[in-house]
Amino acid sequence: MVITGLLASLLWQHPAGAAAEKDRAATHHSRMLAIEKKELPAEAPRFVFDSGLKFEYPDAIRGIYVTGHSAGGSRFNELVKLIDSTDLNAMVIDIKDDWGNITYKLPKDSPFTDISQNLIKDPQAMLKLMEEKHIYPIARIVVFKDSTLPKKRPDLSFKDGKKIWVNGRGESFVNPFLQEVWDYNVDIAIEAAKMGFQEIQFDYVRFPEGFENRDEQLVYGMGEYKKNKEDNIQKRVHAVTDFVAYAREKLKPYGAKVSVDIFGYTATLPEAPGIGQNFTKISENVDVISSMIYPSHWTGYFGIAKPDLEPYKLVREYAKVENAKLKELKNPPISRPWIQDFTASYLGSGNYQVYGKNEVEAQIKALNDEGITEFLLWNAGNKYSPNVNYTIGKNTKK
Repeated sequence: MVITGLLASLLWQHPAGAAAEKDRAATHHSRMLAIEKKELPAEAPRFVFDSGLKFEYPDAIRGIYVTGHSAGGSRFNELVKLIDSTDLNAMVIDIKDDWGNITYKLPKDSPFTDISQNLIKDPQAMLKLMEEKHIYPIARIVVFKDSTLPKKRPDLSFKDGKKIWVNGRGESFVNPFLQEVWDYNVDIAIEAAKMGFQEIQFDYVRFPEGFENRDEQLVYGMGEYKKNKEDNIQKRVHAVTDFVAYAREKLKPYGAKVSVDIFGYTATLPEAPGIGQNFTKISENVDVISSMIYPSHWTGYFGIAKPDLEPYKLVREYAKVENAKLKELKNPPISRPWIQDFTASYLGSGNYQVYGKNEVEAQIKALNDEGITEFLLWNAGNKYSPNVNYTIGKNTKK
């Protein structure tokens, strides 16, 4: 299946600039005088798609993660009630999930029909309810982790010998070097934007973890990057960054903001060469940067031996580092980190604690104490801690 990715570009309208280049030929003299008398805009307005839904950006996004199963089931109403009764105001909803499936049913003539599942039965009704409830809708699209597309198009993935390479969890990835892979995901994002999602959040915008250790072992194409004279590390960084910039440009006619999830530790490094993520370069090409800073995921950083036990300290130390990085940018994106609302019992006795109201509030206060007022809560099962004050510390000055 070949996805052209040309849909958005067909909607662009660029002025010819005729008014700026006057035709001085005598036969057009009178016509040009008439044009000169009119007040012409320097540039014609760009076409922007109208979904028919209206959402106002809140004072600050305070959101939760919602799977396709939750969005399409009875759990959705419970989550709406949670938002109604608290200072939460946004949902990040799976549209293309971690396995490469679209979470709502598409018509038979769609190029994505074969990967669409009937989880969200009526996405338009869901979005209409969110509009009525003033819940800001964000579509999560998992990009380069995709176990579905490689089955049809092995040439778009990575091969280990003659087989499609899979990681230890049985997951496949598609190749960030290839334009066709970019267009495949951007076309899905455009469909989400057309439905009314105000923001597209791209996740897994990277190569597989540890890719630097299997770079020479795997067989894969490099597309246009093959011509690049830089080493493979920089090629990976450029491919990931270029995709983000490309997607943002393609989504502009649809009025959708672009956000990217990124490993928190990338803000502490010049770049993460194996996976191709450069915090600064990605931040320069998005509207929102969402670092995943769950305390349970850190080891040996900021002098904290057991970070899961010290959520306030961990998050505040991270926020200081990120703020310093973003301050260097001319046009920094909004910072909206992912924080932890789950218990990491897999860390073993003595290394974790049960997360609830106090632990979630500690993370929120740490962000607010460093001037970061937006955040997203992650719980894979969409079960969020009760009685949390989601604006705790919001008025705290740096």
